[in-house]
Amino acid sequence: MPYLQLDVNGSYAIADKQRLANALAETYARMMSVDMRRISIAIRELGEGAVWRMVDGEAVEAAVLMCDIRRGRSAELRLAVAKALCEDCMEILGLRIDRLNVEFTQHSADEMYHPTLGGYSPEWTPAEEGGSLPG
Repeated sequence: MPYLQLDVNGSYAIADKQRLANALAETYARMMSVDMRRISIAIRELGEGAVWRMVDGEAVEAAVLMCDIRRGRSAELRLAVAKALCEDCMEILGLRIDRLNVEFTQHSADEMYHPTLGGYSPEWTPAEEGGSLPG
């Protein structure tokens, strides 16, 4: 953990998806002070007409970025991270800000297992926000 999953309509070049994965990982690791090796990213190309949102009473194509993260991050930090991740998605894939949602699901450290990094993610406390964390 964290796990970032972007659901989009259509398809994109592998190089663009790799560039986006790098940008999302760098943005997330820097802002959330986590070990970048713990971040997994999925860009799910669901095809034309697969993701919709209601705008002014009409369904329009949209995109959703789901972020499974460690519990305890402040609302202010999550908001800043969401805005920065949206910027990455807009810059690299050309997604529209008015058609992109970010959702966070928070987990405790013992719900995130990384066998190659020593097992469960390290615990985190609000006092560490903005500081350097081992995981």
